[in-house]
Amino acid sequence: MISLKKLALCVLLSHAAISQAAVSVSGDVLKPLSMTFKPGMRLLDVISKAQPNPESYWLAAAWLHQPEVEKQVRLKAGVLFDLKMLQRGALLNNNVSLAAVAARLHQDISQLPVTGRKVVNLDPVALEVGFAHNYLLSDGDKVTYPTRTNSVTVVGAVEHDCTLPYQPLLEVRDYLDGCPRLKEAEADFLWLIHPDGTFKRVAIAAWNREDGVYAVAGSRILVPVRNDNADLPTPDLNEQLAQFLATQPLAEVAP
Repeated sequence: MISLKKLALCVLLSHAAISQAAVSVSGDVLKPLSMTFKPGMRLLDVISKAQPNPESYWLAAAWLHQPEVEKQVRLKAGVLFDLKMLQRGALLNNNVSLAAVAARLHQDISQLPVTGRKVVNLDPVALEVGFAHNYLLSDGDKVTYPTRTNSVTVVGAVEHDCTLPYQPLLEVRDYLDGCPRLKEAEADFLWLIHPDGTFKRVAIAAWNREDGVYAVAGSRILVPVRNDNADLPTPDLNEQLAQFLATQPLAEVAP
């Protein structure tokens, strides 16, 4: 098992090791740019030149930071490995439906890029006022500003991924009414992934329910897969799955 996990990691690292020669700002900005990297460059140095649209969705802006890539390659490899173990264990236990869920999630995660996203407030005013968060850039870094969205996405142990209208007064658990869970879903919790790259576990069962938890536009809701089989050592699968999904920025332009 260990050798397979190391092999998967090496493959992902080789795919991520591409040559970088610039830093860029793209998406909903007045002047998209790509400029030669110079040591000492900071976020605001490039963001101020790009001039993000004041009406763009700054909450969901993303900094794709090269030093984070290797760590996220390892995270992705671990998630894929655990999903494969879950699939194989389910097949050994003749649980074909759970194996199918694990296989689908494995395919979905395989297709997602390793971004290097680092959580930071990319509001240009906040960066100017709070110098401590005006971080140094690295060669190959990218900053993206997506257009405003008005939807919430539900993924994971559901019949199919759902894109639902954002409703400001709807609690996060209530979005599941529009996206039915599978019987292979964990019943007590879900994971709320905010468009700024942060995430949290939310209790939703009758015995532990958290009230007053709301999604914002552009959030992802991960319905976790049940992995309570003591014979399968994947206790952190759902948390790491949420962590990896949180590295995926919103699209720069509306679909």
